[in-house]
Amino acid sequence: MYSLQSLPQFFIRFQMMSARIPWVLRQIRHQSSWQTSIKAAEDMVRVEVKKQDPFSIVSNEMSTLAKNIARIVGSGHPTLNRVSSYYFEADGKKIRPLIVLLLSRAVSCIPESKRNRIEIDRYDVLDQKEYEGTPKSMLFAGKSALESISPLNILHGINPSLILNPLTRANLPLPDFEDSAVNNEILPKQRRLAEVVEMIHTASLLHDDVIDFSDSRRGRPSGNVAFTNKMAILAGDFLLGRASVELGRLRNSEVVELMSTSIANLVEGEFMQLKNTVLQPDITMVEGNPTPIPEATGKVPTEISEYSVPGAIVDGKRIITHEENVNAAFDYYLHKTYLKTAALISKSSRSTAILAGCQEEVINNCYRFGRNLGLCFQIVDDMLDYTTTAEQLGKPAGADLQLGLATAPILYAWKNDPSLGPLIARNFSKPGDVETAKTAVIKNDGVEKTRVLASKYRDQALEALRTLPESGARSVLEFVTNSVLTRTK
Repeated sequence: MYSLQSLPQFFIRFQMMSARIPWVLRQIRHQSSWQTSIKAAEDMVRVEVKKQDPFSIVSNEMSTLAKNIARIVGSGHPTLNRVSSYYFEADGKKIRPLIVLLLSRAVSCIPESKRNRIEIDRYDVLDQKEYEGTPKSMLFAGKSALESISPLNILHGINPSLILNPLTRANLPLPDFEDSAVNNEILPKQRRLAEVVEMIHTASLLHDDVIDFSDSRRGRPSGNVAFTNKMAILAGDFLLGRASVELGRLRNSEVVELMSTSIANLVEGEFMQLKNTVLQPDITMVEGNPTPIPEATGKVPTEISEYSVPGAIVDGKRIITHEENVNAAFDYYLHKTYLKTAALISKSSRSTAILAGCQEEVINNCYRFGRNLGLCFQIVDDMLDYTTTAEQLGKPAGADLQLGLATAPILYAWKNDPSLGPLIARNFSKPGDVETAKTAVIKNDGVEKTRVLASKYRDQALEALRTLPESGARSVLEFVTNSVLTRTK
């Protein structure tokens, strides 16, 4: 059996064995069937990988992820600690930090002579003698990610020794940081980035479960059910606050800008999901609320930039075809999908390459990889909502239609069946709409067409990934990328 770490060696051995297959087939020509010959040839190159764990190549980092986050998140209030850590206790996919850590190893295989865009902060500490006498503002980029920038009594407003808060204690080195630095694989700031990404994602889950009225997450009661809506929202806000602190301590303005934007993207995507302005052009109303949105006073300039369908002008009227409507809805759906899911993955992937000092081409390819992987991931998620049970997903299944969401499967069905347009426009709110939509998805192969769409983004992610040097980490990333398309939860 080959381990994932030895995949490159396996492929070399595979090629050597493959070269012998014609000879093997000649030797067994006397046997009774072609099937027997094929089986003998396959036996030579069969390798069992189903028991392998892609986490193993970053097992040290992943095993301490939750512990390190707990040290970052902890507050002086026990209930806030409990709610904030609730989702970290359960088994989750943790695909986002996994991608950051694997990508960190993959880009470390690029020679340092080609990773000189910024000075690589390998040990996360300064040589104090070298920088003696340098103004503090000039040391900003190289200061430790474990050390506060402002004095702690300023950050917290009281004597830091009086409260039990990890951010106010003396900065303790995190486990295995030094080992990773010496091995020139995962840098300390990349590891902290992985933790921040998981904190941002978990905060979004706490908020989403309140918005979507979810009752389960990761196989147990959701945060809003276990602790009330108010506590879940506050805990999500707290996680975002703590994540922002740690982003600042990375001392890289470009990464702070990227990751802060990804937080804003999550909110933008959620608003796009709440109000589909392609098929609901009345921006003065909110679905389910009979009260119009308050009109702007004009004191604050507000730019209106709603989605609209182009159409053609005939006799002074805009005529929109069914195809134009569907295409606009798909554009809206894909942009919303990028904002809600792919933005965090793509921008953290880009940040990973930036912290490694990679050149622009590599940074852009890492972003392309994350963007396409994120789109594939969410499109598969939308597909699973139609094909998988709640027990398998660990969260409610079939929820998208119940929430009035038009995702790829129903959009493909609508493309063939224009009569679904009114159902989509009213968010499947009338009795029988959900059942009609499900039937239409089956009849028009909506799920299979969605799988093809996800495959396209999977292939684009692999194309970007394969611009990186061959390595065990890259092989595992390829394995994970393919697994996204075949996952069942």
